Amino acid sequence: MARVWQHPFLNVFRHFKVHEWKRSTKEGDVAAVMDKTLKCTVYRIRGSVSASNYIQLPKTSTQSLGLTGRYLYVLFRPMSTKHFVIHLDVSTEDGQVIRVSLSNLFKEFKSTATWLQFPFVCEAGTSRKDLAGVAPPAARWTCLQLDLHDIVLVYLNRRHSHLKSVRLCANLLVRSLYTSDLCFDPAVTVAEAQRAKLPVTPMPREMAFPVPKGESWHDRYVHIRFPSGSSAAPSKPIQRSYSPPEAVFPRHMPQLLPHPAAFSKSRQDSASPVVQMLGPTATCRAPSAPGRLPENGLSCECTEVSSVVGSSGRSQELSACVEATDGRTAGHDLQVSAHKLAVVPTAPEDVAIHESFLPDPVLRLKGVIGLGGHSTKWALWTKDGAAVVYPCHAVIVVLRTDTREQRFFLGHTDKVSALALDGSSSLLASAQAGAPSMLRLWDFQTGGCLSLFRSPVHTISSLSFSSSGALLCGVGKDPHGRTMVVAWGTDQVGRGGQAVVLAKAHTDVDIQAFEVASFDETRMVSCGRGSVRLWRLRSGGLRSCPVDLGEHHALEFTDLAFGQAQDRHTLYVCGRSGHILEIDHQHMAVRHARRLLPTQTPGSSLPRKQTFSSGPGIAISSLSVSQDMCAMGSEDGYLRLWPLDFSSVLLEAEHEGPISSVRLSPDGLHVLSTTSSGHLGFLDIPSREYNVLARSHTALVLALATTYSRGQLATVSRDHTVRIWDLATLQQLYDFTSPKEAPCAVAFHPTQPAFFCGFSSGAVRSFSLEAAEVLVDHRCHRGAITGLVASPDGSFLFSTCSQGTLAQYDCATTHCRVQHVAANVVCQDARPGPNALAVSGDSRLLAFVGPSKYTVTVMDAASLDDLLRVDVSTLDLASSRLDSAVAICFGPAPPSHLLVSTSSRVVVLDSTSGRMVRELSGAHPVACPSLALSGDARFLLTAADRAIKVWDYSTQAGPRCQVYIGHSEPVQAVAFIPGQKQLLSVGDAIFLWDILTLPEKSPPGSVLDSPGAPQTCEAGLNTGQLEDSVSGANGLPRRQVPVPSQTPPPQLGMCAGPCESGDGAFSVSDEEGPSEESHSPKGVHQPSGPPVLVQKEACGAGDGAWVASGDPWGLGMPLSSCDQPRKQGTWSIRRARAQPAARPDSYKHFTARYKSSLTAKNVSSPPAGAERLRLKAVVGYNGNGRANVTWRPDTGFFAYTCGCLVVVEDLHSGAQQHWLGHPEEISTLALSHDAQVLASASGCGGAASCCQIRIWAVPGGSCQQLLSYHRTAVQALAFSLDDRLLVTLGDYGDRTLALWSTATYELVSSTHLPEPVHGVAFSPWGAGELACVGQGTLTLWLMQQRGADVSLQVHHRDPIPEAVGAGELTSLCYGAEPLLYCGSNAGQVCVWDTHAGRCFLTWEADDGEIGVLLCAGSRLVSGSNTRRLRLWAVGAVPELRRKGSGARSSSVFMERELTLDGAIVSAVFHNSMDMGVVGTTAGTLWYVSWAEGTSTRLISGHRSKVNEVVFSPRETHCATCGDDGSVRVWSLASMELVIQFQVLNQSCLCLAWSPPCGRPEQQRVAAGYSDGTLRVFSIPQTAMELKMHPHPAALTAIVFSADGQTILSGDKDGLVAVSRPCTGMTFRVLSDHRGAPISTIQSTSKEYGDFGMEGTDLWLAASGDQRVSVWASDWLRDRCELVDWLSFPAPTLMEAPGCPPPSLAAFCPWDKALLVCAGLGPHLEVVFYSLRQKQVVDKIPLPFCAVSLSLSPGARLLAIGFAERVLRLVDCVSGAAQDFAGHDDWVQLCRFSPSASLLFTAAHNQILVWEVTGC
Repeated sequence: MARVWQHPFLNVFRHFKVHEWKRSTKEGDVAAVMDKTLKCTVYRIRGSVSASNYIQLPKTSTQSLGLTGRYLYVLFRPMSTKHFVIHLDVSTEDGQVIRVSLSNLFKEFKSTATWLQFPFVCEAGTSRKDLAGVAPPAARWTCLQLDLHDIVLVYLNRRHSHLKSVRLCANLLVRSLYTSDLCFDPAVTVAEAQRAKLPVTPMPREMAFPVPKGESWHDRYVHIRFPSGSSAAPSKPIQRSYSPPEAVFPRHMPQLLPHPAAFSKSRQDSASPVVQMLGPTATCRAPSAPGRLPENGLSCECTEVSSVVGSSGRSQELSACVEATDGRTAGHDLQVSAHKLAVVPTAPEDVAIHESFLPDPVLRLKGVIGLGGHSTKWALWTKDGAAVVYPCHAVIVVLRTDTREQRFFLGHTDKVSALALDGSSSLLASAQAGAPSMLRLWDFQTGGCLSLFRSPVHTISSLSFSSSGALLCGVGKDPHGRTMVVAWGTDQVGRGGQAVVLAKAHTDVDIQAFEVASFDETRMVSCGRGSVRLWRLRSGGLRSCPVDLGEHHALEFTDLAFGQAQDRHTLYVCGRSGHILEIDHQHMAVRHARRLLPTQTPGSSLPRKQTFSSGPGIAISSLSVSQDMCAMGSEDGYLRLWPLDFSSVLLEAEHEGPISSVRLSPDGLHVLSTTSSGHLGFLDIPSREYNVLARSHTALVLALATTYSRGQLATVSRDHTVRIWDLATLQQLYDFTSPKEAPCAVAFHPTQPAFFCGFSSGAVRSFSLEAAEVLVDHRCHRGAITGLVASPDGSFLFSTCSQGTLAQYDCATTHCRVQHVAANVVCQDARPGPNALAVSGDSRLLAFVGPSKYTVTVMDAASLDDLLRVDVSTLDLASSRLDSAVAICFGPAPPSHLLVSTSSRVVVLDSTSGRMVRELSGAHPVACPSLALSGDARFLLTAADRAIKVWDYSTQAGPRCQVYIGHSEPVQAVAFIPGQKQLLSVGDAIFLWDILTLPEKSPPGSVLDSPGAPQTCEAGLNTGQLEDSVSGANGLPRRQVPVPSQTPPPQLGMCAGPCESGDGAFSVSDEEGPSEESHSPKGVHQPSGPPVLVQKEACGAGDGAWVASGDPWGLGMPLSSCDQPRKQGTWSIRRARAQPAARPDSYKHFTARYKSSLTAKNVSSPPAGAERLRLKAVVGYNGNGRANVTWRPDTGFFAYTCGCLVVVEDLHSGAQQHWLGHPEEISTLALSHDAQVLASASGCGGAASCCQIRIWAVPGGSCQQLLSYHRTAVQALAFSLDDRLLVTLGDYGDRTLALWSTATYELVSSTHLPEPVHGVAFSPWGAGELACVGQGTLTLWLMQQRGADVSLQVHHRDPIPEAVGAGELTSLCYGAEPLLYCGSNAGQVCVWDTHAGRCFLTWEADDGEIGVLLCAGSRLVSGSNTRRLRLWAVGAVPELRRKGSGARSSSVFMERELTLDGAIVSAVFHNSMDMGVVGTTAGTLWYVSWAEGTSTRLISGHRSKVNEVVFSPRETHCATCGDDGSVRVWSLASMELVIQFQVLNQSCLCLAWSPPCGRPEQQRVAAGYSDGTLRVFSIPQTAMELKMHPHPAALTAIVFSADGQTILSGDKDGLVAVSRPCTGMTFRVLSDHRGAPISTIQSTSKEYGDFGMEGTDLWLAASGDQRVSVWASDWLRDRCELVDWLSFPAPTLMEAPGCPPPSLAAFCPWDKALLVCAGLGPHLEVVFYSLRQKQVVDKIPLPFCAVSLSLSPGARLLAIGFAERVLRLVDCVSGAAQDFAGHDDWVQLCRFSPSASLLFTAAHNQILVWEVTGC
């Protein structure tokens, strides 16, 4: 019976109600969108990290879908140029859960006992060598049919039971999932199968894809059935002991391939017998004749695909053929991969694919100024009369009449021609102009599009709903021009169904208005020229009969309305002649005929009174009827209200133009009216006041100008008006009309209340906004004005005309005057536009297109002297056509960039030199006439045709864009609003857009899944790109497939080289590896209940076990103390592993940075006193920690963490102490109230099964105790007020609360928490209370002591009040008794009365999540992820507590605010709250003084991985660079930051300091970046001297020549470039190492003629392919000769496949003829190679693979860094070695200073400075 309810098929999404998200879950960017191809709502799942953006069914892993269908149908479409992942958990009959994964990330088939990984390869072209994993631009909708029975049977020899769960991960569109026991053919419909009697099961209508008439299913969609021969597979398991065979994936390939080329051969498996797989299930038609296909022929031929194994066990090649759809020739046989799902699309659509950026979307439509477009007659009331609905070209606007708030229905691509709203205001219908007309049905309340369908008629002129909304009628013209009426049934819309055509009818009569009767849904009425007809829907047909109009049969009727209530049998019809007919539609007879006539008083030309009599009438365009009155709108501009007997006018209102429509509100108290002149308003009948809702231009808007000081917008239009708008209210302020000449351009005066306007006559006029008059009229131009711009400082105004004249005006005074007029300097072919002229932000430069369209001229704005001319036609030499300039604009200075839009692209020029800095190719398919750059140079706005694009301009390499539509006509101008996060676009209407910005992101790695996920090394991808990939900054997919572990549990791969991302977080999650459930050992049971605690006694006695309480918030039983003292003060507790929890969406929650390295075992430290290295200083602060800084102002104790070190620093002298011992990154600190004890916690890692909590004695800095209890990480630590107790809180993976006695440091109590908790704090009023905050609740605990036992009991567990609207409490602190302040993830601060257990006060304290709260006295400090630190005055809160729930937050006010450089993660303040120390995620510690309102940087370091350290020749300074794009210069004496050079969105990968040249002012630093650029910075001038682009790929190594006149640089492609910084020229490129990244370049000097070579420079280059080359060069003579070439065999020990150790090589400082190499060859050793003897002269064995190397220029010492977090110092004379700890990751960098007294090492972003002793 379990299968019956699933037969014949089951819609999984509908059954589990995915849209409600109660039985399913979504994560990340998941949205319901309307798909144009399927014409239905689908789910879009997208994101840069697949595992963080998904839909999962069921909601939790403990539930099961229980779907027993054999076949799973996935209807989806991969997103273009993206990756996607699909995970299926299938349960077998023996209870085993199998994970089946399909993705285009995977490169090959892989399998384990519980996991099958199938690659899905989307082929974008005909090349068969390197199949791109990402989906092609023309990816089509796919029906993926998976036979779960055969997949489990063939690959794992098991029996399928049911489908347990499904997870659909980004990036894809999915319509739904279906399960069935039937094998459907999607290309055959039910009707076709019945008609042709085909022996197939057609696809049910609900599952079918729509196919337009006359088109083929396979031309539009893709069907993949896997396994292909599933119908003939054996029904029982095959008894065998061999590995599973290769899978065969036959499929339709609707694209012709030119030659029979091999994809790949089947994998060799000598032990595998054959399982034959049948060919494709879909047959293909054979060509009519053999031989070569015609040029445009169509070939469809397939053969069966099988796997045949010979005697040797090698599978023979698989052969198949493909279906051809293009004009090329295909062979009959193709070699098909044995296990790759291939989808080859048809010809790509003519659309541009652009990579998006975050936030997505970055724009949100805020407001629209406009009305109508196709017609101004459509304006409707909502049922409650609170809002009106009207079209604005392609946008439908809902405007509230009280607040003027707008919301929008977006989706139409052309002008909306008709609207209709049902009686309950729940369903809105809209029709789009064009042929054929497209209709949309909307959910009016949510704004979602329920249905999109094509009308059988052309432009629909009228729509009408029945009262219930079940019937929709439309009127339009068919292709032959005949009037057609169509009736649709809409009762199933919104329930998964579509609108259905019930009937349609042709008629020869004219129809101007059509309406469905409210009292009978089957009756309608229409009116038009010479006719009034009654319609009826009956028996599937529309029938009509005319009303006998008698003498009125020749009138032109314009509108109609049914009477209300008792008068509903009356029909009112009005006409253009002024007639109003009352018709009894039941008897089809005219009751009364009246006519509206004007009457005039003598001497007046205007009507004063209206009567119904004979004579010429007033044309009536619209009428509306209520129960007691009739509203009329006429073409004379009057709105009139009449009683129903039309005896006299009750009320009238005159408009500025002919009235298009009138509508009485449902309550009959308001009359809505629209005019053909673009006015929308309503008349309030009781007050007799008219309210204007909107005004609009009536023609195309040509240009705009904004002024921030007054918040105004000026626009000019083809309707010959200039209008001034208020940007805050979107209301019109002024309207200037020029009937004889059209305005062309407009500009505001920057400092005065005036604006300038240029006209088609050549006039330039100045208008006063105060007096609303013309101030000055200039006539110095002979042609139409094409450009008008004012300088930002208000000094000058510039104008150009179509005759090529440029005019300059002095506008410093009110009446501006002409300064200069220059003829024939501007291009005469230029069209008018807002970007024809441009003035730089400093008002110094003027730019325009001219004298020709191929030239851009830059002038001095004051003198009009030519400074620069750039020929844009020669910028692209490879182009076959000449580019011409279309628009220009200046960027903010510095740098001084000029953006030029040409006919094919947008180029960025240096306005000083004219050199092209960058370009945006393919910005628009047509020329871009308007562009704008934001003031912060973050966004570039371009417009062309009907689309606007927002570009991430700050991204240097390949900027990404987002495309926005909504305009129905070409966009004429775009502009950013100065000082606001808004922008404008004008064309058919005026659109105001909000620019959305993201708050400060969570710390690196916090957005990923739980730690412990399988990771992979991504070769070929630099660390900067990896960092972007993780954070989602650039949206790029991963370039290498995550490789699953073959044996449970999954092991983490480890690279010997720098393979991790900038922040240590990989983009691979546990969702792409084997599931934890699947890999659990059979003998281990993972309980879902509370954990079992097992105390390990030091005396070796048996383990004792205690079971925690069954109550989820109950307490664990107390643990008895050990009978014997613990060895070395350690305490270890093991717990049964609980089910893993999802990481909370909170930046406050700590997540350790992922590290691929493991701590080395059995590393011996040197004897005390014999160390050759002493740790002198640590540079940096761990911004990834939480509450990891302590400061006690009274004692001066100041401590913070950096990696696995606790750094205690003297703030006066800067001297540091370093407390070592933690093996992993320290998460948090806590200082006892007496400042004698410091507690620190680090995560578990390596062999450690639990976290470490170390107890330090502050006076001596020694570790007194080592506690171990929590499993994953410690979120918070806190001492009680009397310092007798220490509470430790586990993170989301641990979820335990532990209480320790500080007297003995024994665990006195613990409890398991049912949900993650973010913070804990002891009550300051009693040692027996503590509070926790977490997801949705505040929990207050009481400690109860019974004898020696202490237990925890829940005192209060109070949920967050619904009014707060926050999901989580993230921070807490106690205030004055009994107040507790809590911060939320939504930015509120909640105040709780702990005595009463209630929240009595909340206020909005921030826009983002509050992670830090501190309170003392009457002051409260809050810090959030928006980077803001705020000081609040809360002295009135205790008084507000007495008011209870009526307390208001107005008495709480903000005193101060500071914005720092990152999210606030730590803070500690003086008791007075006047000063404190604050830590941010940027790795900075700030000293904050509220009294002075200042923040001073105390500690600073790199935010991401450090790549290089170099030293100045005199060793006064050093410089570092990192993946964060910064170059930082430090003082070696104090290790304080002196200079920082920052390059945004790039990683600085290598660095070099120029050698000594005798002049300190010439000290320079050269830096290489990930985009292939090389920058030279001047240290004395603190400025960038030079920027070069010598490489197409990322630079990996850089060095100066011995004389400092030449720079050698290497990139990741193996090229070495030789450049001269004095000229900026690259004069030689060496490609000897091409194909492998350059890991090292080093240069030294030699004697002339040494080694038999000329020149004084000797340099080497080492590449990743184990090769080293040594060269002698004389760069002044351009000579370079090879001295030696070393090639080593590949290492046999590789820590991770595809990620070899770095090739390290250096010249020996004490003998320059010696090369010292490491990481080369098959053995772990350091090799000394003699260049003179050409042989290896010495070797030093190593315990691990070296990842960094440095040689001391003094004593013969060698420093080596290992991935095992060990630094080794080797004495090359004696061979003695010493190992040093202190790094929390692999030691990627070692550098001796020139004096050999210091050694710098780096582990990720942590820099350690060691003092070398005995040298």
